Amino acid sequence: MASIARCLRAARPSTISRLAQTPCVRSSNWQAPAARAFSVSPIRDIRKYTKDHEWIDLNADQTAGVIGISTYAAEELGDVVYVELPEEGKEMAAGDTLGAVESVKSAADINAPLACTVTAVNALLEEKPGTINQVPEDDSHGGGWIAKVSVGEQGNKDLEALMDLEEYKAFTGSDEH
Repeated sequence: MASIARCLRAARPSTISRLAQTPCVRSSNWQAPAARAFSVSPIRDIRKYTKDHEWIDLNADQTAGVIGISTYAAEELGDVVYVELPEEGKEMAAGDTLGAVESVKSAADINAPLACTVTAVNALLEEKPGTINQVPEDDSHGGGWIAKVSVGEQGNKDLEALMDLEEYKAFTGSDEH
């Protein structure tokens, strides 16, 4: 037992798993501590919708967000064939035209859900506009988001006028979003 104690005293937590392979530990009944299992999944801090079918995800401190169109809008548009993206650095008020989408059925403007400044655009949509149809509410790399934005005081005030998911479902009369 004393040999195990010597091994453990010398070990840093990062080396405990390697200790199980050392002769002093292998020869005893000692077992490495069980690994704590947990999963990491992105948590949307705040997601809101507009009556024009845009969504915005905001971070916890409401200073940055991601904008896109809802699944409902993507389905209503049909196959998207072109996406007009905003310019990075463009300052917008709530309701300003952020960009546009064209589909085989129609064309529609994409409006800023709240006052914001565009910090990045999803260039993937220029090459593969149909990504909006596949994953319209995905704000990850490869998703159908339109723009990343910074949000100030006015944008936070504008947020109050937007709908949460349950309100949006009721607005569209759909179980889908």
